Amino acid sequence: MDRRLLQAAISGDTTSMVLQEGQHEPGLLIGTTPEGNTCLHIASAHGHLGFCTHILEMNKSLLDAVNADGETPLLAAVRNGQVSLASFLLSYCRNLHMSATITKQDKHGCNALHHAIRSGHEELALALIQEEPALTKAVNKYDESPMFIAVMRNFKNIFEKLLEIPDSADGGTYGYNALHAAFRNNNADIAIKIVQARPKLARQESNGQSTAMHFGVLENKIGVLRVLLEYDFSLGYLVCTDGVPLLSSAAFRGHVEVAREILRHCPDAPFLDQTDGTTCLHTAVQEGQTKFVDFVVQSNELRKIINIRDKDGDTALHYAIRKCYPKIVAILLKHQDRDVTMLSNSGCPPIWVPDDAVDHAKTLNWNEVSMLMLEADPEDKGEIYNLNKSIKHQVIENSRKDIRSLTQTYASNTSLVAILIATITFAAAFTLPGGYSNDVGSEGLPIMGRKLAFQAFLIFDTLAICTSLTVAFICIIARWEDLEFLLYYRSFTKKLMWFAYMATTAAFATSLYTVLAPHLPWLAIAICVVSFLLPFITKLVGEWPILKLRIRLRGTYESELLDLV
Repeated sequence: MDRRLLQAAISGDTTSMVLQEGQHEPGLLIGTTPEGNTCLHIASAHGHLGFCTHILEMNKSLLDAVNADGETPLLAAVRNGQVSLASFLLSYCRNLHMSATITKQDKHGCNALHHAIRSGHEELALALIQEEPALTKAVNKYDESPMFIAVMRNFKNIFEKLLEIPDSADGGTYGYNALHAAFRNNNADIAIKIVQARPKLARQESNGQSTAMHFGVLENKIGVLRVLLEYDFSLGYLVCTDGVPLLSSAAFRGHVEVAREILRHCPDAPFLDQTDGTTCLHTAVQEGQTKFVDFVVQSNELRKIINIRDKDGDTALHYAIRKCYPKIVAILLKHQDRDVTMLSNSGCPPIWVPDDAVDHAKTLNWNEVSMLMLEADPEDKGEIYNLNKSIKHQVIENSRKDIRSLTQTYASNTSLVAILIATITFAAAFTLPGGYSNDVGSEGLPIMGRKLAFQAFLIFDTLAICTSLTVAFICIIARWEDLEFLLYYRSFTKKLMWFAYMATTAAFATSLYTVLAPHLPWLAIAICVVSFLLPFITKLVGEWPILKLRIRLRGTYESELLDLV
């Protein structure tokens, strides 16, 4: 393209000499930039109506020229937001009966209508539909139709105009359709119109084998779901080709209100996944959806599924115990029809967990689950005892494989705390409360050496130093990486650390009491009481989950696994 022509197109200068030369040299006007843009493309992108009119009077063929992106001047104007100029070019093409030019698609497969809707130019989009209905039938390389984009953008007027054209496209990316888009925006008005005009879209699946109804259930779009079920209750019976019913989709996300709405219109709605035999209750348990499990247990329509087995013979109770969900186990056991004696196809009772569930089984949750099952079926006592023994053995065997990391982690953390306590208490021993005497005959002796509280301080401080240093040296020895050594001394070092902590707080309390008692006796006493109680409060808070479980067990159930928690 001639540089002067390029500058004129950018500025919209219709008096440029190069245009006058173009009247005598037609080839001058059809020159392009390296990107394939003609002067009409450039002027259209900049919105110069006068320049475009002048150029078209000299060479109308430029309307059909495309650049490297496959754009005509009309597409260039729409993409650059030049709405008034795009309307002019549309009318110009229409008057010349250039329908092929209007419907041209760029390299991404988008036509002028795609871009107008995507950019939010509603009036231009309506004009394009009116002037050239064929635009509504095209989809881009991402399978997006103008209707899909309009519904995604919630452009109701454009959608209604598109719906009036019987063969307008309605598909979208990933096999979604306009009804999926309506669910996505929770737009019940658009959704009901789609189902009324094109009922097949409600049963059309995406590439992920999800109908619009399933999509709405997963996204918890209860408003649209209610409207569609009121219009056609049979939509509540939809099952995907992969066998997933709507209730299973609701259970997967734990959407109780959605499930309740489905059952209100379809009391016998499908609940069974045909591929693996799982029910919506199995799905809810698997995903840890406690509220949905509680809903199923209390539902009159779904109470019958409590004891249904999957293809492996596992009930929902098997799933809950395997996942170590005590709350869900408790809910399932409250159901009056539950059967805790049902075995899987491999002969395993609900309480038995596979090898890959050992990590769950050495937790507080597992101990609570065991207690609940023992209360529900006392005959399980032997089974639970054997299982605990088996799990404890597996935990120890697995620990042997990770002995290096286990030893280093335990020894490093414990020794760090022990050395910190030793450092503090060692420094306190040389920073005595009250200081040292300068009197003749007693130089260097503690001023408060004869006071009982001071002597108690020295005793507690010494005990704290000795016990913390003992723990530190034991941790150094533990780096020999002997598992039995670690298991044996784990409890021992734990008690020593606890004693060091108590001695440190006692030393702190007696030190403050020594200084404050003569002046603020009540404050000194209060600080001492709090300091002496602090270790016990700390221990209570730290071990409260285990202590609470032991209280709940009330001596009726002893689990060796509690020691491994």
